[in-house]
Amino acid sequence: MELVTPYYDYSTEDGGFCNLDPNPMEVITKTYIHSIICAFGLVGNALVIVTYIFYKRTKTMTDVYLFNMAMADLIFVGALPFIIYNEQHNWLMGPVACKILRSAYSINLYSGMLLLACISGDRYVAIVHARRSFGARSHTLIYSHLICSVVWAFAVALTLPTLIYTERFEEQSDFQNGTVSYTCQLSFNNYETAKLMKVLVPSFQMAIGFLLPLLVMVFCYSRIVYTLLRAQSSQRHKAVRVILAVVAVFILCHLPYNAALLDHTLALFTERSCQAEKIKLQVLAISRSVAYLHCCLNPILYAFIGVKFRSHFQQIMLDLWCFSKKYIYSARSSRGASEICVSARLSSDGNNNMSSFTA
Repeated sequence: MELVTPYYDYSTEDGGFCNLDPNPMEVITKTYIHSIICAFGLVGNALVIVTYIFYKRTKTMTDVYLFNMAMADLIFVGALPFIIYNEQHNWLMGPVACKILRSAYSINLYSGMLLLACISGDRYVAIVHARRSFGARSHTLIYSHLICSVVWAFAVALTLPTLIYTERFEEQSDFQNGTVSYTCQLSFNNYETAKLMKVLVPSFQMAIGFLLPLLVMVFCYSRIVYTLLRAQSSQRHKAVRVILAVVAVFILCHLPYNAALLDHTLALFTERSCQAEKIKLQVLAISRSVAYLHCCLNPILYAFIGVKFRSHFQQIMLDLWCFSKKYIYSARSSRGASEICVSARLSSDGNNNMSSFTA
């Protein structure tokens, strides 16, 4: 989510024009990092969705939340290549693409973070209040779809300011040479609207996209850890390590960006030097890329770490192998491969009793 600079021009100490554009090396580095995020995010979240649709027969509330979170992450990583391309080519795709692509991260942020809070809440109910929730949870799957619908509607509503006020416009990038470039960011017609929205948008982002899910996760997972440590289970230490990893990764990915965003927001509408603004924007860009990493790590933390999900993933790989065998080898070889596939499928179905990816 981009924030425009105030309406005055930054000036150097000698009164010259302040060029806030990143240098070519920064652009190249950011492109490579975002390309890696895009590749791993697409593969990981696509596998979660394929597993949910075709291989996961028994669905739980957590599964529904995980599927919707993978969809949110997939929307963003799908938009990321186009964002990279447009940033390097003067937003060649036009004003509509500018609005949609800039809104993609906002929707991903709000929906993904709120769904993480929902997952932690569902795990809290399932583990801390296991006895009271055992009978009720089998009848509440419909509510998870309703909750996800509310989350998506809320995310879209919070993204509306970004969608409405983001514009592609010309800006003078070099007064001496007279070159003109296009930029895509929040733009306003009057000072009061700018002052309100440029504080309101990042404030909502920090409050709802970071602090709220963090507080929910800390409360729920601390109670879960306490409950697990009291239980006599051989798996409790592994479960505790997983929970600590989930919370630690969330903080490490999102705390730097939100701290940089808070610092940038507090400095808005105050005069500052060209060099100070350059440093702030560099820190904001680096920490934003770190926050993007979370969409790649979500499938690992919430899906691949589960035994049953890994079993489903192995079944996907086996089915792909069988499919290739059918068209590569002769009819005799295909028959042998089909027998192996049928045997493996029956074995997989017989062991598919767990009700959660995270089991």
